[in-house]
Amino acid sequence: MRLDALEIGKDAIIASVASDDAALRQHILDMGLTPGTEVTMMKYAPMGDPMEIRLRGYELTLRRADAARIELVDVHDTDAVAAANPHREACAHPALGEGVTPRGGKMAIAAGDPIRFALAGNQNCGKTTLFNQLTGSNQHVGNFPGVTVDRKDGTVRNHPEATVTDLPGIYSLSPYTGEEVVSRQFILDSRPDALINIIDATNIERNLYLTLQLIELDRPMVVALNMMDEVLANGGSVDVNRLEGQLGVPVVPISAVKGEGIDELVEHAVHVARFDERPGRLDFCTPDGPGGGAVHRCIHGIASLIEDHAHASQIPVRFAATKLVEGDELVISALHLDKNELDGIEHIISQMEEESGTDRLSALADMRFSFIEGVCQACVTKPHESREHLRSVAIDRVLTGRYTAIPMFLLIMAAVFWLTFGAVGAPLQGLMEQLVGAGISAIDDALTAFGTNPVVKSLVVDGVLAGVGSVLSFLPIIVVLFLLLSILEDSGYMARVAFVMDKVLRRFGLSGRSFVPMLVGFGCSVPAIMSTRTLPSEHDRKMTVMLTPFMSCSAKLPVYGLLCAAFFPQATVPAIVSLYVLGIVVGMVVALVLRRTAFKGEPVPFIMELPNYRLPGFKTTLMLAWDKAKGFVTKAFTIIFVASVVVWFLQTFDVRMNVVSDQSQSLLAMVGGFIAPVFAPLGFGDWRASCALVCGLLAKESVISTLTVLLGSSSATALTGMFVPATAYVFLVFTLLYPPCVAAIGTVKSELGGRYAVAVFALQVGVAWLVAFAFHTVMLAVGVL
Repeated sequence: MRLDALEIGKDAIIASVASDDAALRQHILDMGLTPGTEVTMMKYAPMGDPMEIRLRGYELTLRRADAARIELVDVHDTDAVAAANPHREACAHPALGEGVTPRGGKMAIAAGDPIRFALAGNQNCGKTTLFNQLTGSNQHVGNFPGVTVDRKDGTVRNHPEATVTDLPGIYSLSPYTGEEVVSRQFILDSRPDALINIIDATNIERNLYLTLQLIELDRPMVVALNMMDEVLANGGSVDVNRLEGQLGVPVVPISAVKGEGIDELVEHAVHVARFDERPGRLDFCTPDGPGGGAVHRCIHGIASLIEDHAHASQIPVRFAATKLVEGDELVISALHLDKNELDGIEHIISQMEEESGTDRLSALADMRFSFIEGVCQACVTKPHESREHLRSVAIDRVLTGRYTAIPMFLLIMAAVFWLTFGAVGAPLQGLMEQLVGAGISAIDDALTAFGTNPVVKSLVVDGVLAGVGSVLSFLPIIVVLFLLLSILEDSGYMARVAFVMDKVLRRFGLSGRSFVPMLVGFGCSVPAIMSTRTLPSEHDRKMTVMLTPFMSCSAKLPVYGLLCAAFFPQATVPAIVSLYVLGIVVGMVVALVLRRTAFKGEPVPFIMELPNYRLPGFKTTLMLAWDKAKGFVTKAFTIIFVASVVVWFLQTFDVRMNVVSDQSQSLLAMVGGFIAPVFAPLGFGDWRASCALVCGLLAKESVISTLTVLLGSSSATALTGMFVPATAYVFLVFTLLYPPCVAAIGTVKSELGGRYAVAVFALQVGVAWLVAFAFHTVMLAVGVL
């Protein structure tokens, strides 16, 4: 039987994993789907694909087509009671220098000299929370796999000489995703003084797979055993002293959320770095292992053959040997092996396959997991089913249920929009408008009383304050939107959305994992584009980058809010929501076109861990809201400030630097006059509208500040001199679809290169013009205009 035919509620043992794609097969094995592993069929997505299975204590999703590659034996009913293992009492944790016998041990870094740490771990293990505890850094903590998408550095609290780099969350050091390559190359090339490997104690078997590979890198290392409070609360325990002895590195139990054990962790990390204490063991295969020790002989034979090459390339010998068994092209290239040496290595591996009766990838993965199973049997008392998992299962019955998943998603998104634009955001926006208006009036009165020069007063009041103030009034709405999206992400719901939406997005040439960057794009396009690094294929990544800017970012909210309130006062919220829906629809149409032209081919397999639901941290959520507010205010007083001053200057003076009495004689009118004909077929050929759109390329909020400066007010009365309701909506359609800002285009350039940045810019401008033209034409045809 194959895995795709396993019934819900049934268990089975994996017999073999087949795939023509070696990298995909390696990834499947790295996720724990090795021969001999028991799997349980949990459920199917509402549309019948993908599926959710349980193995090695965690939930994993994969598509039916990929599940069909996995052969099963021994199908049986799900075990009602998990196999018991002996309870182990907690014991005192060893002090520095006790519990393990490290290699090295001589002073390598003098007291006070700089120390560099690298923080590595699986996704969803609390790594970024620990980073915040170590550094006090205000970094977003999320529960969707891959939320850490870039290198983050911070100084360790109370240790100004120590810095720590937060590496992307990864499952192994095999180069399946760009993040795995980034993490291992940072360790190999930058050579941090020590590694801090955080593992989830509630899923220790799964997490130790990466730990073994990090140990093979032969760097000073300490293991942070996170979420120990949950393990103990659910009746489990870990013999930390014995675990240290088995792994050969210090192990420190912590709770990153509660801040427990952090000081001890830092103390151990500084110690192993300062004294260059390397792992006490690098070898996890035994001479009497599977196939009579075939894997053991294979790895040691290759290690002796390549030792001089590994030293010359500064790659740890053991790590290089195991990667050669896997056929890792990056390591093969770095070692500069000649043909005879490569032939000799292939002969050794082929002999191992013959002796062990299995292929090289399965044999290596099985070696690691066999060692891990022995460690867990000796050191870990597995807890009973945790409250967190029971709660997640109960919630998933509704949020990922066959008939309830889509309605609940729509309901949740409706609640997000209602809270953002209605119940919470609108009152706060009104209050902010009053405060900003009162502040501008007070400054205006003060300047008048002081007898300030009219031109200077106009610059301050009509230029700077009017432009910046008009944008600041929308701060509450943007903060509320980011806050709600953060709660959805931190809770673990985003991963479920990807699971539910995968089959739908596959029709457009994408995978379910692409849904989350696009959803984040409703907040800001820049982090959304950066988060596409978590996608394992260049096909999916490039296509997602091309589509994400069509999702309406929060910077466009001030434009929507101002014009919809002015021209659709009785239907403001429906008008704004219609723009969001239109952005999604246009994005999907563009996706279909791209799938049949520039991005032919199928999306990559959908293999993703489903974390337990967790309550978002109150402090973390507030810190995120504060960070977004600070970023928005910073933008208001930098980019928008400069844009407002430039617009004021251009609309105040003519070519002879005389103050104009009629804006139509200004420099800005002259510049706008060249651009206006492009927008005339769309119904808003006014030079002021054209200038506002051009300024909007700096930051979308500049559209409002520019219009406010040019019209002297952002009131409905002032706007009606430029638009009627129909042309206002066409203007909003163009604003929705043309490029978000130069920062977003710059991010595309840094991620994919200049050619793709130009392509994204041209695609969005072209699509925006065509869709806006279509709306204008339809409105003319039906007599709205």
